[in-house]
Amino acid sequence: MTRSTATPATPAAPHRILVLGAGYAGMAAAVRLARRTRGLGAEVVLVNPTPRFAERLRMHQSAAGQQLTDLRIPDLVAGSGIRFVEGRATAIDAERQEVALRTADGVRTLGYDTLVHALGSITDTAAVPGAEDHAYTLDGHGATTRLAERLAELNAAGGGTVTVSGSGLTGVETAAEIAESHPALRVVLLGRERPGSMMGPKARAHLDAALARLNVEVRTGVEITKVLPDGIELAAGELVHSDATVWTAGVRVPPLAAHAGIATDDRGRLLTEPSLRSTSHASVWAIGDAAAVRQSYGVVHGTCQSGIPTGIHAADQITRTLRGRAPKPFRFGYLHQPVSLGRHDGVVQFTRPDDTPRRACLTGKRAMAYKEFVSNTPPQTYRLSTRFNLPSRMLWTRGGRSNG
Repeated sequence: MTRSTATPATPAAPHRILVLGAGYAGMAAAVRLARRTRGLGAEVVLVNPTPRFAERLRMHQSAAGQQLTDLRIPDLVAGSGIRFVEGRATAIDAERQEVALRTADGVRTLGYDTLVHALGSITDTAAVPGAEDHAYTLDGHGATTRLAERLAELNAAGGGTVTVSGSGLTGVETAAEIAESHPALRVVLLGRERPGSMMGPKARAHLDAALARLNVEVRTGVEITKVLPDGIELAAGELVHSDATVWTAGVRVPPLAAHAGIATDDRGRLLTEPSLRSTSHASVWAIGDAAAVRQSYGVVHGTCQSGIPTGIHAADQITRTLRGRAPKPFRFGYLHQPVSLGRHDGVVQFTRPDDTPRRACLTGKRAMAYKEFVSNTPPQTYRLSTRFNLPSRMLWTRGGRSNG
């Protein structure tokens, strides 16, 4: 009897799915992928600069000096099989399918078979001279902690003026939160449009009344041309004194994808097919704020409301491709615009799928309870998704709607 001398087959390397960014969209994609790809020979790696999960819906609270729950990404994905890597992506090599990371141990590279780009957006402090050097942002726990410390200094000194640049909903929430938490400070909200301009008359009137009650000074129709160490210069030449300038006027996408030759639009967002796959690189998918997701009513604007549905959809379509099936298109409709106005008031404008206002809205304590429910849902959903294969209709946790 002859003994076989054949060499045992080498097990195939797992299909590595690399998720860059652990914000709302990236977390949704990672936990969904880990659950859906079990048994398919896939490995899910989640990369983020810090192990702390940044609740962007609550950054204005942190800026006002409130202590948020310290949510840790490894805890939220525990038991899912996801491998978490703490590091900041510094470059993407789309041809070699590698990502360069800066970690505590130095620079390293991670290869991928499928890349999910979920790096999101950051405040655009490059648009106006001086903003980069002299303005505070809400870009993560470190940034809001620095702002909170500055506000505490002003309080200890007996007061001061805080300007919030940008009259969008983030600016409104920030101005209201600071004014309520620090009544000794003068808070000025500056913007081109009136606060709540996208809302219906009833919701807008409630928002206006709340800002007036909190003594927030609102100035609209202004264009900021320069940020100074102690003030803001307007287009008409007027100088507005500011002891602390908070910048919420516009966002930009990190340029990693554009530098890698991946197709992007003029704002740096990745161009996607209807399935959320990159138009230029089949191995790349884009979700959240970093994706230019086109719908029948236009490009989806970057909000947490749309982020989770894009993450869920991309995860499901990547799973379909691993099974040899064609991906389905993403369809999304907005549901609401929830806004907190301090800790005891709020307004929720319900919308049509294209984000135009319906007649219905909530105000006061009911709106605040609604906003709190919305803000609390994502971490709970991530934990549940690691244990159960939840239907996509149960995961419209940001109020958005998708086809799953």
